Amino acid sequence: YGFVAGFTGDAIEKGIRNDRIITDFIKLKHGISRINVKIKAGDETEINCQGPHISDQELERLLQKIDRIANGDTLVIAGSVPNTMPDNIYETMLERIKHKDVRIVVDATKKLLVNSLKYKPFLIKPNRQELSEIFDVDVKTEEDTERYAKELQKLGARNVLISLGGEGAMLIDENGCKHKAGVLKEKVINTVGSGDSMVAGFVAGYIKTGDYAYALKLGSVCGNATAFLSGLATREKIDELLEKFDKM
Repeated sequence: YGFVAGFTGDAIEKGIRNDRIITDFIKLKHGISRINVKIKAGDETEINCQGPHISDQELERLLQKIDRIANGDTLVIAGSVPNTMPDNIYETMLERIKHKDVRIVVDATKKLLVNSLKYKPFLIKPNRQELSEIFDVDVKTEEDTERYAKELQKLGARNVLISLGGEGAMLIDENGCKHKAGVLKEKVINTVGSGDSMVAGFVAGYIKTGDYAYALKLGSVCGNATAFLSGLATREKIDELLEKFDKM
């Protein structure tokens, strides 16, 4: 689900469908889906443009689609909120499905993340910097990271997946167990989308096996696979890295 507009929206939808993913976007009448520029020249620079205006009627169409989510489904809410939408839109969506047995995944920052915790999301994915900002502390060590991840669980999160950058990732699962995953050693080409790939891999791994250790492994491998390629992770790269991961 989501919004697309103009020629860029058409390109987004075509690209997704080419990967055999079913889409159900709302096509806006005006504007274009925003163009984000990533400059790779030693350092990575991001220029993120403003998206199109989303009317109240178009927003209501999205909420009606959210209403169709059924028991057993997984809903991933990710990213920032367009400036033409209310800043409590995450809460509005989650309120509409709170009576259903839906796995809620929230990949957002600061207020968006904190305000979603009362809906007991299945998974959230902050990094150390975001933990520091949420709790107004300096989170540096593994012990600090685990401590504040558990604080987020007290606020409602079931599972907390923390990206540790070059140190890998840590998961504090809903049973109180800590899992860790390292980083494979290859040349990093592109970090854009690696966090999204980690979330996708984790969710796919859990749905497939119901095992948190495997979900973390697959999530970490998917994130690594994107970082080691110029675009998004491919199935071939994921399979290759899974073999290497098992030998670590």
